[in-house]
Amino acid sequence: MLSTLSAGAAVASLLLTGSASPTSARFGEEPPDGKITITVATVNGSGCRPGSAAVAVAPDNTAFTVTYSEYLAQAGKGSKPTDSRKNCQIALSVHVPQGFTYAVARADYRGYASLAAGAKGVEQAGYYFQGQQETVRKSHTFTGPSEANWQASDETDIDQLVYAPCGEERYFNINTELRVDASGADPQSTSFMAMDSTDGSINTLYHFAWKQCPGHRR
Repeated sequence: MLSTLSAGAAVASLLLTGSASPTSARFGEEPPDGKITITVATVNGSGCRPGSAAVAVAPDNTAFTVTYSEYLAQAGKGSKPTDSRKNCQIALSVHVPQGFTYAVARADYRGYASLAAGAKGVEQAGYYFQGQQETVRKSHTFTGPSEANWQASDETDIDQLVYAPCGEERYFNINTELRVDASGADPQSTSFMAMDSTDGSINTLYHFAWKQCPGHRR
């Protein structure tokens, strides 16, 4: 059971569904057949200390999973001012088959929150390739009283997708943040929000969109 003082194992899974086997749903073109390798280049932020994130790629090349060991923001009784905001920026080195490029079309975040009456929690995220501008940050607000799992989705229209430059290897950056504001709640209460769940296993879904680079043929 997740405590208000420390997060359990938080998981961000870039899968097409919350189950172990992704469906055949697709964004953009069919994914390439070749192998994709993804490694964590850098991890920075108060919500994910170095060494606390790992990556695994889905067998059908539609997704990858980032696993966090801690990611929780809290406010109220027993909390320090710096506890109310946690962030995590992960730079991923993504190697895709020659002739293909990718974008992230949708992200479905899930976690757990314990918010007292009058408190609120916020999750927000942005994405960008190395050397490019970050996408417009999308945020989702949750209000107390609440003691439950939470879920939020970010979706990008197909004509607004930002793809990795063809033929170049650039880090893909995921920049997320959790905030808790308990200024309107009973000062004797403690509120928290985490990318986690009561059993320590949740899925945050990032949906790939693939396309072939100019001049490439399968």
